[in-house]
Amino acid sequence: MDVLEIDGLTVRYRDVPALWRVDATFPRGALSAIVGPNGAGKSTLLKAALGLVPADAGTVRIAGAEGRAALAHLAYVPQAEAVDWDFPITVDEVVAMGRYRAVGWFRRVGRADRAIAADCLERVGMGAFAGRQIGRLSGGQRQRVFLARALAQQAEVLVMDEPFAGIDARTQADLLDLLRELADDGGSIVVVHHDLAQVRSAFDWALLLNVRALGCGPVAETLSEDRVRAAYGAGLPEGTPVWTG
Repeated sequence: MDVLEIDGLTVRYRDVPALWRVDATFPRGALSAIVGPNGAGKSTLLKAALGLVPADAGTVRIAGAEGRAALAHLAYVPQAEAVDWDFPITVDEVVAMGRYRAVGWFRRVGRADRAIAADCLERVGMGAFAGRQIGRLSGGQRQRVFLARALAQQAEVLVMDEPFAGIDARTQADLLDLLRELADDGGSIVVVHHDLAQVRSAFDWALLLNVRALGCGPVAETLSEDRVRAAYGAGLPEGTPVWTG
């Protein structure tokens, strides 16, 4: 069973399509990537799946569920630029926020839930930084903390928007190793990524996107030379509508 299914998803910003009739599936227990040129709609796809931007048409199913019920099955790590790093909150408090869905937003996070959060911090190698203010961490450390917060939600699918942006090559490799380990343990992970070489070498599944889906499946098949050229060569794929009103 696919853990994330997208059927006919269309999203417009004003009169311009950001996504046009996108069909895609992402298998359970795989490390999957969404790739495409700048402006292809990669982040929009994740936000539409989360209900953060409205869709004009189409459906999204997460672990077989639709609408608000689907969100209980998904954990989301946004782009680093979307976070206020000056907010006075410590690493352990950030990760404990991942338990709010389970305990309720207006209830105190108890001992058992804090233990889950601490275990997730240890899993990403950040246990020693639990009391540090989030803004005092490096870019790679921040990504690990937000990954730990997502893991604390114990969701069936983890989606990450450009988690490798702004971190050095060594930290990228460490983070990729961690994601690979999670997938090998049965986790379902979907990552917006820009490095085609890294996707080819380390990922199982890919969606190639440029407003429309140009391919979705095993990496070697999806990221063929012809398909990548079609996606990156000359803007929108032939036949994509440009709305004028």
